[in-house]
Amino acid sequence: MSASRPDDLPSRALFPFLLLAFGLAWGVMAVLAVWPERVTALFGPVSGRNPLFILAVYAPAISALALVAWWQGPGGLGRFLSRLALWRCSAGWYGFLLLLIPLLFVAGALIKGVPAGPVRPGEGWGALPGLLLLTLIIGPVEEFGWRGVALPILQRHMAPLWAGLVLGLVWGLWHLPAFFLSGTPQSAWPFLPFLVASAAASVIVTPMFNAARGSILLPALFHFQLNNPLWPDAQPWDALVFALAALAVVRANRGTMLRRGAAVTRVVPGPQAGGGPGVF
Repeated sequence: MSASRPDDLPSRALFPFLLLAFGLAWGVMAVLAVWPERVTALFGPVSGRNPLFILAVYAPAISALALVAWWQGPGGLGRFLSRLALWRCSAGWYGFLLLLIPLLFVAGALIKGVPAGPVRPGEGWGALPGLLLLTLIIGPVEEFGWRGVALPILQRHMAPLWAGLVLGLVWGLWHLPAFFLSGTPQSAWPFLPFLVASAAASVIVTPMFNAARGSILLPALFHFQLNNPLWPDAQPWDALVFALAALAVVRANRGTMLRRGAAVTRVVPGPQAGGGPGVF
């Protein structure tokens, strides 16, 4: 299907979604960069826990929810949010989420030559539950926008492989201001490997998303695992490891990744929402 239905978000909504997601996030980042002293006085030091930084991270979700509500009203917004309840997919994908993602970071750490075991939080192991909860409610919320809105629209017009790759590059670029802002998690990382890793991760999560019939939940859990504070910092070698994993996932799912017919293309679920079985 290459076009949306009247009870769905139209393809032309992709532009305002990106405009709002980039505009809000980059605007907040500009405030953090231009007035750091005032921001620190009001909200505390610039960091991944700063409320303004969290607002920037939430920009894709805010944009997605606002546009769905604008086009489809409260009922459409409710159907959109029902995608959080989609969890069924093959056991292989859950194995990827729970086991293979940590192993990819371990492999990157071994190449980098740093300890490959779980990372002890700076505040001690007692702080881990709170840190995991914070990680769960920050980055994964982006998926209401990236996989909630952008991916289904892109899959109306291109095969899942290309939709995932394009979205991954956009997703990586969206993070760019954080690399120039002292105190953010990205400020210590090189941008180009991060962009490659973002594109690879987006390609990997695409067949999982389609296999789960457009789930927002599974991409959110995938995003959480990418940010999990337990995994070692394998930058920049994790980009290489994730790129190799993406090639393996594409090969395993080539039957659905290279054709549009098996892809989820609805943003707001309807009686016959699109989807494909997908395999890992």
